[in-house]
Amino acid sequence: MKKAKRNAVITIVIFLILLAAGVYVTVAGVGAKNAGSAKNITLGLDLQGGVSITYDIVDENPTSDEISATLDKLQRRVDSYSPDGEVYMEGNTRFTVELPVDTSRVDANEILEEMGQPGKLEFLDEDNYALWSAGSEYEPVLTGSDVRNAEAQITQNTATGANDNVVILTFTEEGQAKFAEATAANIGKIIYILYDDEVVSYPTVQSAITEGNAEINGISSYEDAQNLADTIKIGALPLELSEVSSQIVGAKLGQEAVSTSLLAGLIGMIIVCIIMIVAYRIPGIIATFALFGYIVLELLLLNAFNITLTLPGIAGIILSIGMAVDANVIIYTRIKEEITAGQSVKTAVKLGFSKALSAILDGNITTIIAGVVLLLMGSGPVKGFARTLILGIVLSMFTAVVVTRFLLNAVVALGVNKPRYFGTIKRTAKFNYVGKFKYFVSLSIVLILLGIAFLPVNSRIREHSLNYSLEFLGGTSVTVDFDRAYTLEESEQEIVPVIEESTGISAANIQIQTVEDSNQVIFKMPELSQEQRESLDNALNEAFTVSDINTQSISSTISSEMQRDAIIAVIVSAILMLIYIAFRFADFKFGASAVIALLHDVMIVFMVYSVGYLSVGSTFIACMLTIVGYSINATIIIFDRIRENLKIMNPEKTGYAEIVNTSINQTLTRNIFTTLTTYIMVLVLFIMGVASIKEFSLTLMVGILGGAYSSVFITGPLWYFMKTRIGKKGKKADL
Repeated sequence: MKKAKRNAVITIVIFLILLAAGVYVTVAGVGAKNAGSAKNITLGLDLQGGVSITYDIVDENPTSDEISATLDKLQRRVDSYSPDGEVYMEGNTRFTVELPVDTSRVDANEILEEMGQPGKLEFLDEDNYALWSAGSEYEPVLTGSDVRNAEAQITQNTATGANDNVVILTFTEEGQAKFAEATAANIGKIIYILYDDEVVSYPTVQSAITEGNAEINGISSYEDAQNLADTIKIGALPLELSEVSSQIVGAKLGQEAVSTSLLAGLIGMIIVCIIMIVAYRIPGIIATFALFGYIVLELLLLNAFNITLTLPGIAGIILSIGMAVDANVIIYTRIKEEITAGQSVKTAVKLGFSKALSAILDGNITTIIAGVVLLLMGSGPVKGFARTLILGIVLSMFTAVVVTRFLLNAVVALGVNKPRYFGTIKRTAKFNYVGKFKYFVSLSIVLILLGIAFLPVNSRIREHSLNYSLEFLGGTSVTVDFDRAYTLEESEQEIVPVIEESTGISAANIQIQTVEDSNQVIFKMPELSQEQRESLDNALNEAFTVSDINTQSISSTISSEMQRDAIIAVIVSAILMLIYIAFRFADFKFGASAVIALLHDVMIVFMVYSVGYLSVGSTFIACMLTIVGYSINATIIIFDRIRENLKIMNPEKTGYAEIVNTSINQTLTRNIFTTLTTYIMVLVLFIMGVASIKEFSLTLMVGILGGAYSSVFITGPLWYFMKTRIGKKGKKADL
């Protein structure tokens, strides 16, 4: 056996062994605690429930600004436990915190104890520390209300080059001024940080700190730095809180939601694999194995990085399976082109990977840029989405560029090197995209304006311009104590219809949570009028044996700060993507065209929410962020081909319009297959998924189609018009 064939066999055997081992760990786990098993992945409130804690405000007559700031800081504090945690107000004086936790693996009492310490945070200079130590009156230089955030980091010491565990403090505008004054007056002295009258840190002031950020360094371990940051965040609350009650609540969605979503993912994946095999033959078979490897790696790393998985997260993973196919499609299409041009299979494979690499890297790096910005600047569910997005993109690149390459080269080395096993490209279709641009852009403008026009229409015939959900508007929480414990499924089937009939609120807008070790069930729904509340009380008492009904108004779980953070993060992402694309393609017009197309895709999805009056909640944010992360890829593929053709085809002779049209036609097959595979995954989820995921799937399907449409019909021609008309005054453009 020749060395090349022996190495090929070894490559395939190693891959199969690793794949089998990964599948085993994912299914069964390792050791007594089944480490690595998919069942150990941290699930969100919607899938497994968690801990619910209610706090009362101790301070008298709190201002609205203090309440808003406390709500925001509680949410940031909850984020340190899980990005899926929720914080909202009950009535005017109570905060409720809900954290996802698997009570079978984690001691809920420990979490309750840690979360139930709102505490008092104070910064004292040496003089005031002496007064405090003596039990005399003292005046802190800062309090918790002056601290905006605290975050543990690992930095490199510029003097020694060693890693340093630090805590980065960020102050409010007022806190910045106070800290600048305190540090300027205490250079070389200690500032004591007290939490609940206990010293938790005593850093020495090196210089006056005036920029609103401070660094506490010299901490022995990252764990200690994280604990200090968490302690500061815990105490950095404008209002003092006291715990009123705590309980363990069940999942918002039943097991059926998980099982049907997973089954939909399996069916969709099988369909995608069949399409890949039919379209690309041997490479399609290899892509199928690589795809299984991708899924196993995804599950293992979700577990390893302790990423919280929610139902939209499951949908996101299913969507990412379709996206993972994208890089393979790019590579295999290139291989077909090389075989069609007369290259041998071995050479075609080599050239296919080489020519596809720049497009794959550029497309995925732009998406990773968006993910990193969302991770750093976002909060709550935005951070959770960003983690999943980055993980999926990195893994998809690895499986396509590394795993698929090794396997495909191994198969070719074993003698599977006939062109018929790989396929060829038929003659490229010809269509004048540039010449028809005005029609396509007119259609887009009409659809976008339609979405905007429906906003005042909705405001007139309905209560709001958009159908904001509980997460945005808040509503009413009804806790009912029955004569027996009801499961989530029983509550949906027996109790919700009674609520629907008595209040007129549809089941889709009612959230259900059971309470462990009790007969209580919590129903959250849009705000109820007094008449609706009375009708509901009467209906429940008539239909069931009820000992108590407690009704409270609740605030939104998506605060204005979270909305602001998400919007700013998306804007910054778009700017950075524009800069990256402009730099990589040496033309600002490429970046501008891509960002305009991205805005187009978001607005098309927004149109569906507006016209269809679909529920705007956390899934809306997830959907928009998915579109931002997904739709840029197809655009990059076309731009990459335009960049390549600009070197091959002389623009002075053929004209830019011909180059754009040729590039789009050459990449059309790839765009069709990628759109088709991704669309099928989401379509199956829409058909089989529970009601709570159908709207999410529907809007994603619109976003996928909108992204494909803008990439093919908008971005290339838009770049052409920018290229030939901006700064080319008086020059006639070629068509």
